[in-house]
Amino acid sequence: MSEHGASVKYRLVRKSGHARAGEFTTGQRTVATPAFMPVATQATVKGLKPEDVLGTGAQMAIMNTYHLWLRPSPEVVEQAGGLHAFSGLAAALATDSGGFQAFSLGERTRVSEDGFLFSSHLDGQKLLLSPETAMKVQGQLGADVAMQLDVCAPGASERSVLMAACERTTRWAERCLLSRRQEPLPSGYRQAVFGIVQGGTEVDLRLKHLHELSALDFDGLALGGFSVGEPPEKMHEAIAQIAPLMDPGRIHYLMGVGTPTDLVRAIAQGIDLFDCVMPTRNARNGQAFVSHGKLVIKNAAYKQDYRVLEEGCDCRTCAGNVSRAMLRHLYVAEEMLFHAYMSIHNLRFYARLMEQARTAILEDRYPEFMAEKLRAWRSD
Repeated sequence: MSEHGASVKYRLVRKSGHARAGEFTTGQRTVATPAFMPVATQATVKGLKPEDVLGTGAQMAIMNTYHLWLRPSPEVVEQAGGLHAFSGLAAALATDSGGFQAFSLGERTRVSEDGFLFSSHLDGQKLLLSPETAMKVQGQLGADVAMQLDVCAPGASERSVLMAACERTTRWAERCLLSRRQEPLPSGYRQAVFGIVQGGTEVDLRLKHLHELSALDFDGLALGGFSVGEPPEKMHEAIAQIAPLMDPGRIHYLMGVGTPTDLVRAIAQGIDLFDCVMPTRNARNGQAFVSHGKLVIKNAAYKQDYRVLEEGCDCRTCAGNVSRAMLRHLYVAEEMLFHAYMSIHNLRFYARLMEQARTAILEDRYPEFMAEKLRAWRSD
């Protein structure tokens, strides 16, 4: 691996077992890890203003290349000065490559060596997302981190399908690196690019693919293709055998995962970075994450419950004394404010969990911290 330069680097600060506390610097922003990225699909976290997102403690967010490619278009974002200026979100930003949309929109997609041929969900227009196009679009969007285009196979895929996905992802990885944005971002720094390791829960395939991608000049390494239908325990068994062997000099990113339990278990194996729609999607559906597990606010038991979601929580919803009764009322009345209040709480829960995990690593007591959290959540 070549020297990445001062604008993109990962620095390990402390370990506790395999768990890592570090600093990921890309351009002018440094993210303290472990860290969780809220999902801002359309250049926004649903229902939240940029200051709301930052107020939860989020240091980094991820946006959706496929959706922004179709609307408003990368040209519109580029002319605005890139995603930071367009979205108003003053955090480190990543964009996915569109590979997961090929998986999730499978009935609209055909794959070949050229790339993914999409039928747009907006107007049916045929569009080819190749590795070169994915990198061009992400370069125009101008996030701090771009992801390589990969092939994400369903969790129950045959071994031959997983092998083919790994092999094509490696070939596409090489094409992505050749096509990466060469000119600096509007910030003056260069765009980082992460490689994505595939292989399902077949550990030998994962390790072979990890070895192939580690030999390429990626700024970070991600584990993709998890939480796509496989049993959670199989996922964690695989992560425990793969993550500790990832290049210690680069950031380790677990894509699309997951529950608080998933996060604390993955951190124990050396994962640094996460993203998932769960905190905001569950919030909109009426579920709050709390220290003992979860609270379903639509339940009639909360109709006259004037306590906040969780006593001692420092999120703006709880600190503002918004009661469970009020939140249930907003949910039943289908008021949009409900989404904001609940999303703020859940995103703060995730960010605070990352802060607590980092403190436990720095104090070399991560195994005890994880055991304590898992006991509390199991009792729910």
